[in-house]
Amino acid sequence: MLGAVIGGPQQHETNRKAELTPLLSVQSLTTEFAVEGGVLRAVDSVSFDLQAGELLGVVGESGSGKSVTVLSALRLIPQPPARIRSGEVWFGGQDLLKLSERELKKIRGRDIGMIFQDPMTSLNPVLSIGQQIAEVLEAHNPELSRSDVTERSVELLASVGVPDAKSRLKQYPHEFSGGMRQRAMIAIAMANTPSVLIADEPTTALDVTIQAQVLDVLERSRSQSGAATILITHDLGLIAEMADRVVVMYAGRVVESGPTDEIFNSPQHPYTVGLLGSLPKLEGEIQRLVSIDGTPPDLVALGAGCPFAERCAMADSRSICNDERPALELVADSHASACHFSNEVQGFARKEGVL
Repeated sequence: MLGAVIGGPQQHETNRKAELTPLLSVQSLTTEFAVEGGVLRAVDSVSFDLQAGELLGVVGESGSGKSVTVLSALRLIPQPPARIRSGEVWFGGQDLLKLSERELKKIRGRDIGMIFQDPMTSLNPVLSIGQQIAEVLEAHNPELSRSDVTERSVELLASVGVPDAKSRLKQYPHEFSGGMRQRAMIAIAMANTPSVLIADEPTTALDVTIQAQVLDVLERSRSQSGAATILITHDLGLIAEMADRVVVMYAGRVVESGPTDEIFNSPQHPYTVGLLGSLPKLEGEIQRLVSIDGTPPDLVALGAGCPFAERCAMADSRSICNDERPALELVADSHASACHFSNEVQGFARKEGVL
């Protein structure tokens, strides 16, 4: 009888809910900047969840709000000129937006690691690489001796493929190549084996060969630690290869989200179709790449309608697209779209030769 109680429906439901509880949950996050001429809403009611162990890809053009979203979530955005207007960011049963700076510092670098876009500006030029790794280790592990910190620092640099790691600890960022600096950034981010890793355009400004090496290091580090990861990029090819789920952003909003295979094989937003149309295909006839007409909207003077309407071939002269902003709604299990005519997107994608 006891076994029946332990393994009964109530216990199974409890287990199911535990599995579905996100590791990190961003809810209705809104960030604004005071600029000349008004207020620029860079992040507009953005919501997404990150599950334990998964890799979530965040994609979109430059200026779509990808980086500002994660920087706001960790309260790394400079305030002012920015202002986190509203929202919640739940991690470990706490809303990060309501914690004191002291409490938040205990989480950053220990439970949540961040790999920034440009390691040359993110690394301190007057501190050696070893000092910068040691700084992160000592901040969260005061019990470690100096020799323990040095040993761990050497292990970290070696694990990300930096040759002769021990002597490299004494070098400064300017003595590292671009690829090596990014490896050092990964080592710093992974120093305390965080449960969440955020990688913001980790291969920007690196040549293709070095990009592949850095991404391999990132994937190996992630696999070994089991860290759930948010990968911010404009590279859809990279997302197709690495991500479990995808969030597509445009004009500071999430316009589509869902499992990677569904996003690529069954897009439900015309902006996603446009992004997929710009990807070169390795199979079939060679076709001209299709660009998305027009430019992103002025976020200071955003109208009441869909932000993508002026660039959208599906909008045409439909008044609802220009007058009413579409809500992000489920179109299938765990697949959501913010389009008034999401049911027509498949036909549009086939017409454009994307599917």
